[in-house]
Amino acid sequence: MARMGGRNLAISWIAGILCAGVIAGLVWFAIPIMPAMASFVGDGLRALLP
Repeated sequence: MARMGGRNLAISWIAGILCAGVIAGLVWFAIPIMPAMASFVGDGLRALLP
């Protein structure tokens, strides 16, 4: 694997884990709205396609 100068492997791993944690937290907070969103999309598709 090619390495770029000035990149620290440990810091990149920490940043990657932090970003993955933030994304997981946002998904966790978005889970309760999924049934309402599915209903909204379904109603929109039913109105669009007779």
